[in-house]
Amino acid sequence: MNLSELCIRRPVMTTLMMAALCILGIAGFKQMPVAALPKVDFPTIVVSANLPGASPETMGASVATPLEREFSNIGGITSITSTSTLGSTQVVLEFDLNRDIDAAALDVQSALSVATRRLPREMPNPPSFRKVNPADEPILFVAVSSSVLPLSQVNEYAETMMAQRLSTITGVSQVNIFGGQKFAVRVQVNPQAMASLGISIDDVQRSIVSATSTTPVGSLNGDKQTLILKTSGQPELAKDFTPLVVAYRNGAPVRLGDIATVIDSVQNDRVASWYNGTRSITLAIQRQPGANTIEVVDSIKALIPVFRAQIPPSVSIAVLNDRSISVRDSIADVEFTFVLTVILVVLTIFLFLRKISATLIPSLALPMSIIGTLGGMYLCGFSLNNISLMALTLAVGFVVDDAIVMLENIVRYTEKGMSPMEAALKGSREIGFTIISITLSLIAVFIPVLFMGGVVGRVFFEFAVTISMAILVSGFVSLTLTPMMCARFLRPHQHGERENLFGRTLEGAFLALQNGYDASLRLVLRHKFVMLMFTIALTFLTIHEFRQIPRGFFPEEDNSLLTIFTETNQDTAFPAMAEKQQQLAAIVAADPNVETVNSTAGGGFGGRGGNTGQMFVGLKPKDQRTTPEIRAIITQLRNKLQAVPGINAFINPVQNLRIGGRSSNLAYQYTLQGVDTNELFAWAPRLEAELRRIPGVQDVSSDLRIRSPQAMVDIDRDKAASLGVGIDTLRTTLYSYFGTRQASTIFTSVNDYAVIVEADPKFQSSMNGLNAVYVRAANGTMIPLETFASISRSVGPLSVNHQGQLAAVTLSFALNEGVALGQVVNAIKEMEQRLALPVTISSAFQGSAKVFEDAERGQGMLLLVAVLAVYIILGVLYESFIHPITILSGLPSAALGALWSLQLFNMDLSVIAIIGIIMLIGIVKKKRDYDDRLRPRAETRGRYECRKRHLRRLYYPLPPDHDDHFRGPYGRAAHRPRAWGRGGVAPPARDCRRRRAAGLATAHPLHHAGRLSLLRAPVRMADA
Repeated sequence: MNLSELCIRRPVMTTLMMAALCILGIAGFKQMPVAALPKVDFPTIVVSANLPGASPETMGASVATPLEREFSNIGGITSITSTSTLGSTQVVLEFDLNRDIDAAALDVQSALSVATRRLPREMPNPPSFRKVNPADEPILFVAVSSSVLPLSQVNEYAETMMAQRLSTITGVSQVNIFGGQKFAVRVQVNPQAMASLGISIDDVQRSIVSATSTTPVGSLNGDKQTLILKTSGQPELAKDFTPLVVAYRNGAPVRLGDIATVIDSVQNDRVASWYNGTRSITLAIQRQPGANTIEVVDSIKALIPVFRAQIPPSVSIAVLNDRSISVRDSIADVEFTFVLTVILVVLTIFLFLRKISATLIPSLALPMSIIGTLGGMYLCGFSLNNISLMALTLAVGFVVDDAIVMLENIVRYTEKGMSPMEAALKGSREIGFTIISITLSLIAVFIPVLFMGGVVGRVFFEFAVTISMAILVSGFVSLTLTPMMCARFLRPHQHGERENLFGRTLEGAFLALQNGYDASLRLVLRHKFVMLMFTIALTFLTIHEFRQIPRGFFPEEDNSLLTIFTETNQDTAFPAMAEKQQQLAAIVAADPNVETVNSTAGGGFGGRGGNTGQMFVGLKPKDQRTTPEIRAIITQLRNKLQAVPGINAFINPVQNLRIGGRSSNLAYQYTLQGVDTNELFAWAPRLEAELRRIPGVQDVSSDLRIRSPQAMVDIDRDKAASLGVGIDTLRTTLYSYFGTRQASTIFTSVNDYAVIVEADPKFQSSMNGLNAVYVRAANGTMIPLETFASISRSVGPLSVNHQGQLAAVTLSFALNEGVALGQVVNAIKEMEQRLALPVTISSAFQGSAKVFEDAERGQGMLLLVAVLAVYIILGVLYESFIHPITILSGLPSAALGALWSLQLFNMDLSVIAIIGIIMLIGIVKKKRDYDDRLRPRAETRGRYECRKRHLRRLYYPLPPDHDDHFRGPYGRAAHRPRAWGRGGVAPPARDCRRRRAAGLATAHPLHHAGRLSLLRAPVRMADA
């Protein structure tokens, strides 16, 4: 007794088994997280080190280099990049995708412990590190502002209360703060007043440290009572520091207020953030990998009313750039497409079967297969995302096949006079092996996708597993539920039964179709050699088109979000940078397609320099925009922003998939590195200029910033030594005046705050301020700096970039609309050869461009392996070397149709399209696989008549032979909604180019492949 017979004879068992499958699927569906893409972890660790006031060269040489040297000993690292700016170094460590991030973090911690001993002792804090995932953008921004309270107090609410509370929400990985204005006391000393009183900057620092001391004072222990000793509180505000005594001169105290201006300020006054033109503190919230984006955002929004109740009414809280909106719309769009696909498939089945009972049986197998697949997805730890739901939608065209094959074979025996029970037993026994073989061979198509490496393999792993599970569940349902329902619900065949008008109309149409097919079939059979040559010609044409079609990576998405990076001249001060940033933000906010603008200037976030800024722009929903297409909006904004002189803006649409940890202004990166920095810095501008001339390249940006103005202090060491001035004393003095040095820390019950000592701003505005600096000699006298040093103007780097411990320059670029990434990549390679780039300079693509380059090299091999896997499985199942070739001979026409469809709609051969073509291999293989069932009949029946009946089944209520013209229409019906893009209607919030690429690569080719197969198959069979 086989499985089908067991289920036919035990309908209660079968029903309960299907009910259990439904319960598992529905429960899994409700529990699965929702995200834009599958969980893709890029093991990346970012190490940050700060030495306020240190030049980029000093940070690169004394901080970045020792760290890089130590990190290079860690196993599994694929890339080490660093960026050193004024007072800051950021090192990005990218590990192999299979490396455990927690184990890597332990190795990094050990390396930091060793390297810290070689770092400058003036660093206020040791280097810190954090685990990041470059693929995860913030899912929500919260802007906190007030028109009444100072920003330092607003920052207190945002950082201490809100950020810490948000970090505890399940699914939140970290909360970053943009435009932070943490409170600090600034002591702005007057060097001239200090020199006149013989007071050095060290004296000021010692007095501040003494006043803020937290040294414990002990307790009094008596026979009956213990008293804890406590001194009067340490100073916390500027007014508490002003009366501090620094020294005594002529018996009178010299207070801090006599030689300095003490103010309540902020720790970093060279960073600012605005929300819709109002100064604000912005919290950027990131989710943990695998967390449910929608649930996390809903949990955050649920806390907003709680925050509003706990903070003063004068503080406003605004939620912006909600990434869950695009995820909700995207998931709703896919669900709509899925439901539409199911409806079209069921209607198509009914159109051919024209009986509700017969239509119900395969139609019920469809939801059962999908629901069962959802249960399997949950058990595998998958999420509901664009990729997995696309797999489910594409699987609709597969999962009905097996049920229809089973139904067709059973009905064939009922038409011969058997009862439904007898027909179900015999038909299921006869067709069982065919369904199993087809199921296994179809899964073989996706084996190469399952074992794809790299980022693309990680993204599409869920796709391959999901669609394989759907095929397996479909086969299981077809062997269990379908024969049981056939035995119970099919009516015995009534000879001479007359159809209604609708059926007779369809019968006439099908008869006309058959007559046309008869004529074409007779013609083809008379010219078999011509048909063979035609097939060979199609194969070579397909190979030619595959080589010629432009290659792309992932289709660009419209998530209604933009990121704008800004950059001014290298000598731009922060006030000027902030002014220009506000001008750009005002232009962006005035655009009718823009809903919110959050702008940040300065600060060197993300390893960028202080002359940079960033804007997070939220667009209106697509149906509310005056310009629907996001590329057209980018072009409009780009033209408007170019009107502001002295600042460059680089606009990027936010994508769900971001690859690479290096920060850059534009999407694609091209890196040069070499040992000879002079040669590297000479070639980089030349290549940048050539890159701008490549057709299709829209913008180009370079991180080579070596023309920043510098004030060179040239020390006469002999004279300094004769005066008793040590070089270390001089550097410490300059650092204290101009390096934003933290002299001490104020500790409170809720936070700690810095006390910063610096020169009065009027002495920091030009090089003339250096003439007011005095340095204490060994004998205690105050020596003017100009006595033993000269000041000159020069230029130097604004940032120092390393990759793999070598100096590096990264050129980033964007593409014009309609330009494939592969075209530009090939043009860059040709540019290198044309310019004869020296062998001492190495070049490589980074980030998305690097992954694309790797994926492009494996595209042809991926398709070849997919075909080879199918051939092997079919050869094993049918014990034949030739028959698998017969089945796969329909691939060239289908693949050619896919390539022509992409070209017709001006789409490149992206990764999604390649997956669509792999799907096409499975579909065509499955359609051809059923031809094997005709071979035994061809021996006893004329081959022409056999193939003719293969079409004639169309005009029977349920035809006796399962052929392409039955499966073709519902197969195309299953794929057309994806090709249209939500049934021909543009989604309201985002486009559907990703699914449309897969749909175009499957739906349209199926139509032409089905027609040609009806002509090729008889030729093959006639020669069999």
